[in-house]
Amino acid sequence: MDFVHAAGLRLGFQRRGEGPCLLLLHGGVSDSRVWRRELDVLSDAFEVVAWDAPGCGSSSDPPEHFRMAQYADCLREFIDVLGLGCPHVLGHSWGSTLALELYRQHATMVSSLVLVGAYAGWAGSLPPEQVEQRLQFALQIATMLINQFEADSMQGLFSYVMPKDRAEELQTILSEIHPGGTKTMAYALAEADLREMLPRIEVPTLLVWGDADQRSPLSIAREFHASIPRSTLTVMPGLGHDCYLESPETFEAEVRNFLLSLET
Repeated sequence: MDFVHAAGLRLGFQRRGEGPCLLLLHGGVSDSRVWRRELDVLSDAFEVVAWDAPGCGSSSDPPEHFRMAQYADCLREFIDVLGLGCPHVLGHSWGSTLALELYRQHATMVSSLVLVGAYAGWAGSLPPEQVEQRLQFALQIATMLINQFEADSMQGLFSYVMPKDRAEELQTILSEIHPGGTKTMAYALAEADLREMLPRIEVPTLLVWGDADQRSPLSIAREFHASIPRSTLTVMPGLGHDCYLESPETFEAEVRNFLLSLET
């Protein structure tokens, strides 16, 4: 891991390769380790950067008042400090909402978007009762001691097609979450509603969804595709919310082909 200071926080990140920059934003209760394969595989054509969001992995916890706007400000400063220019931004789940908020505030800093199992915030994509259920579950996770939380209790996160080694890696990451950071991230996602800005996205956007995604169902993908003018929807049969872990070769091929088509 390398480290940088941005927005008063110490942020850990991994960086590989040379070329156009691809910035990877992980989901909630996670960190940059989930992008292990993408850092290696995609770095032959891109400079791949994966951060630990504030309150995750090796990064320091954010203040309790942080919401998506503050996370996006921190990400903007992170991009500036590292001199990443105008990167392609790929976000999964929680990271997809952060990518949207970054674009909302700083559209000129984003070359393209890749949104995977995305939300326009929980408030922007889910019924209120589901938002409250998920928020309370996330807050409960944050109060548990390390190794008390059974990761497969989070409905729809794991699937039968996820390779055993990746499931074990994800279990390890989930067992090492920051309680304070997890709470703040959950509140940020629960309160975010970015539906109105989707039609204003002008950069090329790739939407990647598993058709068996139980956390961000395909109905949300269709709403995104109908709302974002320059979007392409790729549906991966039989895969779930963590499709990039379940079938990495397929996922990486889709991302590579999309990004290379923009560079020609």
